[in-house]
Amino acid sequence: MRIAVIGAGMAGLSCATALSRADRTGADLEIRVFDKGRGPGGRMATRRIATPLGEACFDMGAQYFTVRSPDFAEEVSRWVSAGQVAPWPAAGPEAWVGTPSMTAPLKDMAAPLDIAWNSFVAGLSRDAEGWRLHLKDGDVPGFDAVVIALPAEQATPFLALTDPAFFQRNVLSQTSPCWTGLYAFAAPLSVSADVFRKQGIISWAARNSAKPGRAPLETWVVQADHDWSRAHLEEPPESVAAALLSSLLALTGDPGREALVQSAHRWRFALSTPLGLDGLWNPEIGLGVCGDWLLAPRVESAWLSGAALARRMGAQPFTRPARGGEALSPALTSR
Repeated sequence: MRIAVIGAGMAGLSCATALSRADRTGADLEIRVFDKGRGPGGRMATRRIATPLGEACFDMGAQYFTVRSPDFAEEVSRWVSAGQVAPWPAAGPEAWVGTPSMTAPLKDMAAPLDIAWNSFVAGLSRDAEGWRLHLKDGDVPGFDAVVIALPAEQATPFLALTDPAFFQRNVLSQTSPCWTGLYAFAAPLSVSADVFRKQGIISWAARNSAKPGRAPLETWVVQADHDWSRAHLEEPPESVAAALLSSLLALTGDPGREALVQSAHRWRFALSTPLGLDGLWNPEIGLGVCGDWLLAPRVESAWLSGAALARRMGAQPFTRPARGGEALSPALTSR
């Protein structure tokens, strides 16, 4: 059974990992992940920028994650043992971060998987061979099932043409944008606090270099308020970076301080309005959907959604389209 997973963020990697573990228990699966990026991350992405004092590293998406469910706690304990995550008390007593960056646990999840990087999936179709993925460089045919692990708005065009019921649920989810500023400084800013929340146009500001396992170069990540981000969504990144820097320096008492480097990243799909669902699965056509927009806007929710979908795919067998009607092995339900 050939399964394609579109998206190598937390939800997609969680689903692919659960499916690959089922494969090792005898389910006889071939799982391939497709992602438009150069590496794993999604909204847990990390960016590196060269400065006169060395490379600066920024967690430009999710700033930390929390652990509430037993299943996710079990997974996090593996990451702790491998040195890939650590607590970050500055963000709260339940806050965890990847070390040395937020992508660390994602890289661990991605390592054993078959992932096609730099592979933008522009469309899907279904024929006698099964699901066909339409990529810029050509089609990839012959998949028995497809998992869409993308933000709600990016999943919309796929679902509109493949599953009307899923599409109707998909359009109920709205995602707020967020401009994020990235800054490095030659010396620490004046404040001792490492985290600020909801100050003027700033929704979140954090001394990224204060997180466990980070390099000592002073770095800050500033996330704009969602309303401000929406109002300035189409402005040039340079002007957004300047505006957020001015707000940061006013907040820290460092007006006029120059940054070694400054940059702004526009997250069009940052914070989702969840639907309270852990995943969507249509066994009749072999189509699944997972992501935090279905469950709740947290890293843990993305992981739970991917894992839940993988279990559902095993509990509700599907058949190969026009190739014999062989059901997916019940062994897929194993974790």
